[in-house]
Amino acid sequence: MLTTATRRNLLLAAALLAATGYAGAQTEVKRGVMQGKDYGVTYFLPRTVIEIQIDVTRHTRTPGEFCKYAGRYLRMPDVPTQPQTYWTLDEVRANVAGVPDKEHVYFVKLKDKTTAPLMELTRDGIVRTINYPYGWQAEKPETPTAPRTDDTRRLPDPRSFLTEEILMSSSTAKMAELVAKEIYNIRDSKNALLRGEADYMPQDGAQLKLMLDNLTAQEEAMTQMFSGTVNEEHRTVSLRLEPQETRGTVAFRFSQKLGILGSDDLSGDPIYLSLTNLHTVAATPEDKKKDPEGIAYNAPGRAHLRLYDLEGNTLCETECPISQFGTVEYLAPVLFNKNAPTKVLFDTDTGGLLKVERE
Repeated sequence: MLTTATRRNLLLAAALLAATGYAGAQTEVKRGVMQGKDYGVTYFLPRTVIEIQIDVTRHTRTPGEFCKYAGRYLRMPDVPTQPQTYWTLDEVRANVAGVPDKEHVYFVKLKDKTTAPLMELTRDGIVRTINYPYGWQAEKPETPTAPRTDDTRRLPDPRSFLTEEILMSSSTAKMAELVAKEIYNIRDSKNALLRGEADYMPQDGAQLKLMLDNLTAQEEAMTQMFSGTVNEEHRTVSLRLEPQETRGTVAFRFSQKLGILGSDDLSGDPIYLSLTNLHTVAATPEDKKKDPEGIAYNAPGRAHLRLYDLEGNTLCETECPISQFGTVEYLAPVLFNKNAPTKVLFDTDTGGLLKVERE
């Protein structure tokens, strides 16, 4: 026969179990899309992809009018006499981005006593927040990078500095000789100003700088009649790769003549990708036959990434989170009880938790 104290303890334990079971049953999550069988919210966890951004510049060189006489009059050897176009590889950066993972689709059923379905999703259906006001924050900003500017300075028309004697020359060779003499005269004038030996010295430093700048612009413009001009066009190319452990996969190829090429185009030199799983998270197999117990999220692992060229020179090296190198975890259903709603912020690139707080 049970004593009064024993019966009281059993009743308290039963009440506690009932309360726990009731709270846990408030949030109901299923795997996959319910196809209209129930009311609720379907969301994806993201699959991480590697996004490589490549800054390149296309250089277009136009020969000068007097390019054939550059060596004779200005001692400028190897000046191109034919138009040239070539590319340079300026910078390589690597980031991660998230795309919907069709293997990890979840359905949160709309029920009266849970706030779990109050989700905000990205346009691709990836979970972004729970219990945050819609639009409370813009999409995750990209890592700021310095804007690429055109370093090519616009010079004045060199013909505006040519004298009547130069323009009336009988041959191109004579014209080139007179232009070269004019360039040497400008250099002599600059040297005289800097030494304080000019006939008309400026009154202050600002006037001296203005005179030197004007003479330099004239010299450079007239020198381009021999050396030619180079026009630069900056471009940024983005590539996306699936993260897989590798010690030397060709990510893309680069050619000075053609620019960025695909990994299978042998016209360019290879740029290799090395990706190593750092095993920061112990991955556990997920039981896909059993419905999840709570809101699913990713616990991403980390990887070491390196991009390098044929000579082994490192172009980019970093550590980055990879959801495929981690595991799937769950938030307890009791966190989304209406009596104490919990706010959750997810990383849309990896599906990991960024912030969990209770009102």
